[in-house]
Amino acid sequence: MNCIHGNPEDKCQKCEAAREHNRTRLKTDFISAFNYLAIAINQTATEKGWCKGDRNEGESIALMHSELSEALEALRNGNPPDNHIPEFTNVEAEYADVIIRIMHMASAKGYRIAEALLAKIEYNKTRSHMHGGKKF
Repeated sequence: MNCIHGNPEDKCQKCEAAREHNRTRLKTDFISAFNYLAIAINQTATEKGWCKGDRNEGESIALMHSELSEALEALRNGNPPDNHIPEFTNVEAEYADVIIRIMHMASAKGYRIAEALLAKIEYNKTRSHMHGGKKF
């Protein structure tokens, strides 16, 4: 099949350049959106009184872990609709809480989590199958 330029689609340099441009734009947009939301989450947490002083990172990680534990408990209970956002299951809401806690800490500490996420996705593409034989 030929591309719009009349070349075999998988060999067209113009099409590949356009795809690369779109990938770069998507990454840039993702980073901007992630960081915008992280700042907004941090502002809400501050307004609601959750940012009194400098929370240590151990406590922040424990709170992230507690949200995962709540997701596990939801699965054990049949994953009913969430009490606060019933259009979503309890597991979906708890996973969202994990991400909110991560984004809150990222903003508070100035971590570049969005950029690290994209870099880690690319790195994982280079890893061997099952990372060389891990069981799980």
